[in-house]
Amino acid sequence: MKRRFAILLGSLAVVLMGCTGMERATTHDESLENTYWKLTRVGDVTPVAVDNQREAHFVLHTEENRVAGSTGCNRLAGSYQLKNDVLSFGPLVTTRMACLEGGETEPAFLGALEATATWQVDGQTLTLHDESGAAVAQFEAVHLY
Repeated sequence: MKRRFAILLGSLAVVLMGCTGMERATTHDESLENTYWKLTRVGDVTPVAVDNQREAHFVLHTEENRVAGSTGCNRLAGSYQLKNDVLSFGPLVTTRMACLEGGETEPAFLGALEATATWQVDGQTLTLHDESGAAVAQFEAVHLY
């Protein structure tokens, strides 16, 4: 009986250690580049998704340091420069569609990208900071597949 109990305890310990290892594996920091970053906050504004419009987001594509995404109304594209924790965008271009809803996010989002000086990823959250260190925008990593 004692032997069965010891085997059961040993098996339970292996299972618990395995679960702990799995938990740690899922809390890694996302990569800044080649990740879909969904805008969750810009300044004091929380963007609201509007039907039939793309959510505000961007992806930094490593080839040719190209940024692409959406302001929540218009598509955006351009370039970015990255060196360690220093990040800057520009020049950026956008389409010029008129959006009846959600248009207030666009100028704030573009202003935040223009003001960006540094970045920080914590788990699945990206925060962009201006030169003074103030947070100008926050994003959440979205896995498309």
